Formats: sequence, structure tokens, C-alpha cells
Amino acid sequence: MIPILSRMLASVLGLLYLVSGRTVGSQDVTSSRFVCNAIPPGAEPGCGYGPTGNRVQSSSPVEDELRNTIIQLRETILQQKETIVSQQGTIKELNSKLARCEAAADDMQGKSRGQGSRRKEYGKNTMGDLPRDPTETIDQLGKTMQTLKGRLENLEQQSLRLPSTNSSAGGASALTPLPQELRELLRQRLGALETQLLQKVAELEEEKSQLYNETAAHRQRTESALNSLMERITELEKSNNAFKSPEDFKVSLPLRTNYLYGRIKKSLPEMYAFTVCMWLKSSASPGIGTPFSYGVPGQANEIVLIEWGNNPIELLVNDKVAQLPLSVSDGRWHHICITWTTRDGFWEAYQDGERLGTGDNLAPWHPIKPGGVIILGQEQDIVGGRFDATQAFVGELSQFNMWDRVLRPVDIMGLANCSAYMPGNVVPWIDANVEVFGGASKAALEICEDRAFDS
Repeated sequence: MIPILSRMLASVLGLLYLVSGRTVGSQDVTSSRFVCNAIPPGAEPGCGYGPTGNRVQSSSPVEDELRNTIIQLRETILQQKETIVSQQGTIKELNSKLARCEAAADDMQGKSRGQGSRRKEYGKNTMGDLPRDPTETIDQLGKTMQTLKGRLENLEQQSLRLPSTNSSAGGASALTPLPQELRELLRQRLGALETQLLQKVAELEEEKSQLYNETAAHRQRTESALNSLMERITELEKSNNAFKSPEDFKVSLPLRTNYLYGRIKKSLPEMYAFTVCMWLKSSASPGIGTPFSYGVPGQANEIVLIEWGNNPIELLVNDKVAQLPLSVSDGRWHHICITWTTRDGFWEAYQDGERLGTGDNLAPWHPIKPGGVIILGQEQDIVGGRFDATQAFVGELSQFNMWDRVLRPVDIMGLANCSAYMPGNVVPWIDANVEVFGGASKAALEICEDRAFDS
């Protein structure tokens, strides 16, 4: 650009020279060369010399116009030089940015091909503001590409039309198109930059897709492992509770502690009579403890069956006590049933199908309160808790059923000799209704077969 302007300046200087020659040597307009020579004193002042022989500066309007044009051309050359230097700096900056983007993308691609490590370590040649997340990286590179593209387009727009002086009658400057070579170079550079950035974005998109697929596969493997583990746990639970039917199981309470117990999930309605039956096996001494207790708010001893110390087995209703003529501490299975009615507080005690005792005046006319908690193996001092280890049941129990009526003796005999199956209408003995705590366990049991084996 500068050589072109220099040639233009030389042309203007030549024109000025021709005009000056024409002023001095107008007497020989046909000559192709004009020479201004010194003349003696007193000669015609039109030649540019005064009477003393000194040269006089011409003040012709044409020369003033040409002089102003030369000054404008010099200023234009300086401005174009500054513009070109600025454009070169911008191009260098864009090239540097592109190189840093390429280095960052190459570094990320190299790290992803490592030994399975997904950590991105950005070196000194990477862009420090690149995010670690592939999605953010793609967005950042997209923004960078748009910014660089915009800057190059602005540079092209500014460079396509550079100011150049075109001498006219008024001395005004016009705009001339940039040379075709420079415009083509800028277009090629812009296209190459856009292609490279799009390629890097495509590579990052592919890497993002790979990371997503790996994450989805890892999640699927994790879920599969968890499902397998849950299935295995379920199988183990089923193997531990491989009950042929929901009622064929027992609860074991092997230690006399205050933390081993079972709990019936169902509560009792308000009742005016009840029958409770169960199978017991214990050899604890002294006393088998508390096979079950039912507590309600305000009365922890609403219904309790207990053998404590050297005392006989006792039935408590509303904290009133009746002693029962039962003996079950020989280490064998025994079937016991207790009936009670609020009318006169009448009660009956059965062992292995036989009625061994009766009585009355046990909390007469007292209704059994609803909404309480049934605990297997512990006596409650407050509803559902505050157990006493000395009152804990030690042994095994099964088939705990409860009815809201007094069963007939024939029904109780059928239950005791395994000739009838009649689950409780208030509390049936099924696996889903019983939960155990503190080390108590549930195990499969066919009570009639096990009882026959004991015999």
C-alpha cells in the first residue's frame, strides 16, 4: 500500500514541476524540457527573480493547491501506515487466539485418550478460562468463534475500502476499493479460522457424546449391581423365612435382655371379650418371663401374660391379676389358650387343649381399650417400651392368634391337636404382621411336625 501512495506522490510532484516550468518558460511551449536560468539585474520579474537576483516565491493559486494536496497525501500515508500496523497486530492476536484454541483442544483430546482418566489438566498453552465441563467448553468455543468471526468481518469491512486521495478540482479525497489480493487473503483466513473452530467444536461434541454414553453405561451397571444385590438380599430373606405358608414360622428370643422382642403391627379394637392362643417352648428358670403384653395410653398393663421369678403364670387385665394353673417350662412345645369376658370378669385357662382352670372377678365390666401396642417377649412399663430384662421371655413362640370372642372348648382342642386351622379374626399369625428387633429372629416352623418330633 505504501509503494502505491509513494508513486502517487511522485506523480503529483512531477505535475508540480511541470506547472512551474510552464510558468517560467512559457515563451517555449513546444519544447519538451523547461529550464529556468539566472538573468541579470533589471530583467523581467516574471521569471521569478527580483532586481537583486534573489529568487521570489510564487504565490500562484495552482501551486498553493498542489502544495496542499502534497500535505494531505503525506497525512494520508501516515494514517494508512498506522492502520496497516494496527491491522497486522489484530491479525497476530487472532492467530494467537486460534493457536491457543488448537492447543487447548489437542490437550483435551490427548487427555481423553489416556488410561481411562477423565481429569482435564490444562497446560500453559491452553486457554485458562476453558471450563472443565464439555458442554461449557463447546459453548465457550462457540462464543469465541462468533467473536473472532465478527472481528474479522469488521476488519474486512474496514479494510475493503481504504481512503486514498484523488486530486480533483476541490482537492477532496475519495474512497477506492482495497486490492483484490488483500480481500481474498482476508476471506481465506476467515474461512480457515471458521473451519478449524467448527472442527474443534465437532470433536468436543463427539467427546461429550462419548462421556454421556460412558456415564449412562456406568449408571446402568450401577443400577444393575444394585438390583442384583437387592434380589440377593430378597432371596436371603426368603431363604431365612422360607415359610410354606404365611403362618408357618416362629419367633425366637434366646436371651433374657431388654432389647430382644417382637411387635405385632396390628392393634386391637375395643373388646368386651377375647381369646388368645399361642404355642410356647421354653426352659427358662426362674420363670419363662412375658410371652406377650398389650399396653394402651394410660394403662401399660391392659393385657399381660407373665411368669416372673418363682410366681405362677399370671394373667393381668387392666392391671388386675389372676393366677393360672399352667406349667410350660419343660423345654417342649405347649399350646395354651386364655379366654376372658367383661361380664363378671370370667376367665378360662387351657393347656394342650385341656381346660386346667377358671375364675371370675378379673376386671369385671371393663372394656379392653383400643389403639394399643402388642409386644411379644417383653412387659411394657410405658406403651411400646421401657422393658425390664428380668421380665423378658426366653424361648420360642408361634401361632399367636387373638379373637374378640370366647372360643368353644372344641375349637381350642382342634387348634391344640392340629386338626383345625382357625386364624384370629382380630390378630392373625402371619409373617407380614410380625416384626422383630434387637436380635430376635423369625424362622420356618411347622408346629405340628415339630411338636410330634418333641413327643
